[in-house]
Amino acid sequence: MNAPKIIVMGVSGCGKSLTGAMLASELGVPFYDADDYHSRANVEKMAAGIPLTDEDRRGWLDDLAALIRQEGGGLVLACSALKRGYRERLRGGNPSARFVYLRGDFETIWARHSRRTDHYFNGRAMLESQFRLLEEPAADEDAIAVDVSGTPGRVISECLTRLGLRGGGCRN
Repeated sequence: MNAPKIIVMGVSGCGKSLTGAMLASELGVPFYDADDYHSRANVEKMAAGIPLTDEDRRGWLDDLAALIRQEGGGLVLACSALKRGYRERLRGGNPSARFVYLRGDFETIWARHSRRTDHYFNGRAMLESQFRLLEEPAADEDAIAVDVSGTPGRVISECLTRLGLRGGGCRN
């Protein structure tokens, strides 16, 4: 079996970076955080509380799709990928890429988000805009949805099992 290419997606604060890093460690593949690939202009815009537009995201998504294609040995990428069109752009040239959608309700994610420090994503209004923008993956997108309310270990265990990368069992 080839090493998997997995994109962990969802709104800000759902646990993409932690889940992605833990999955990559379990699978022995590199981890990348899409936040590290934003342009300075995008980061400044988000830090000012201004949501990004599709045009703002275009080059960023193309860069990430190229990263996925170039990484021959598998990878895990944490990326919001909120719209179907964004996911299609990321999957372009990467037909075997799988999506893990970290699903949670607004209040759960806002509670996590509000405890963050030193992150450029700014405020409740920005999170609300992400929830409005979010298009949950459809059945034909080869994505799994995982509830984020459990412990990180339980989330990882469910991801691995549902991706078919290991049998049952549950970590705490």
